Amino acid sequence: MDKYIISVNSLEDVLPEYRDTPIELLLKYHNLEYPHDTYRHAELLIGMCMDYRKHLNIPNNFAYILRTGGGNLRYSEFKVSYAIAIGGITAIALIGHDNCGMVNLMSKKEKFVQGMVEKAGWDKNMAEDHFTHFVPMFEIGNELDFVLSEAKRIRNRYPKILVAPMFYSMSDKTLSLLKES
Repeated sequence: MDKYIISVNSLEDVLPEYRDTPIELLLKYHNLEYPHDTYRHAELLIGMCMDYRKHLNIPNNFAYILRTGGGNLRYSEFKVSYAIAIGGITAIALIGHDNCGMVNLMSKKEKFVQGMVEKAGWDKNMAEDHFTHFVPMFEIGNELDFVLSEAKRIRNRYPKILVAPMFYSMSDKTLSLLKES
């Protein structure tokens, strides 16, 4: 797993393709604690997981942020297109993280169904059908593999947009870049 992760502890660690871009700025603000500049409009779109344990250290107005299960943007493409066409962003940071709840969803079926019955007032069959219908859309498999494949998909969809696959470590709260083969 670590062979794909590039830690960013200094500006020299930023890959050449991301230097002087909004991706480098994101890393400067979040990892390197650079002082925040003032922004009037977003420079970047960040696609990341909805997990509540993650917080980015970025200035106000710096980025559009789409939070979805696993950082999966497949069902948010109009929002991505809007951020490009109307918002004028030129780069996308796709951020996965370790210990993601969208990994191995099938193992969570019983807890999910029970939770929907007890907390949402659903009957068991309705909860099971709901789970079974949506699992194929939202299961991401391995976190790193998903972010890398999603970056490739987004890059193919929007060829003029810089797309950076990244990884958020829950233990030290830092962002890393991901190597693509």
